[in-house]
Amino acid sequence: MEILNVIQGRRSIRRYRPDPVSVDQLQALVSEAGIWAPSAGNTQTWRFAVITNSLLLHKIKLVSPGLLGSPPALIVICQDLEEAQLKGGSLGPQFLAIADAAMAAQNIMLYAHALGLGTCVIASFHREALQAILGLPRSIAPIFIVSVGYPECTPRTPIRKKDVIWFNEYK
Repeated sequence: MEILNVIQGRRSIRRYRPDPVSVDQLQALVSEAGIWAPSAGNTQTWRFAVITNSLLLHKIKLVSPGLLGSPPALIVICQDLEEAQLKGGSLGPQFLAIADAAMAAQNIMLYAHALGLGTCVIASFHREALQAILGLPRSIAPIFIVSVGYPECTPRTPIRKKDVIWFNEYK
């Protein structure tokens, strides 16, 4: 797929077929796309938890109102907030870690679409509960969940606003 086709064809998928996603594909989403996202000062403070265990998926769903459907896999994008603080000062954990996680999520979602997988980024979840479910240390904070699976259906292309660009001054 050409890059613009991937960018313009990706949709947020909330209904998945029950087919499992292979460990190799999930590994590739992180190692071939997620870790290649830019990070502030090349700090690479992100951490990725790949979840396929049905009991863990169920527990995570209980504390994640934004997680719709029943995806066969999740990628939880976390940040090492202590490392982000050391490398970026107060801006590290407050902004840069979130921006870096968002860029990693976008890379993962685009690559997943190119592989025929559907994804949806989720930010609506109880962070402390998710930390406990995953056994994360205090300094490793979940930032986003990316649901991953084979789409049951693909939503229509939404209309995009065109009047959002200006040059040199706001008009």
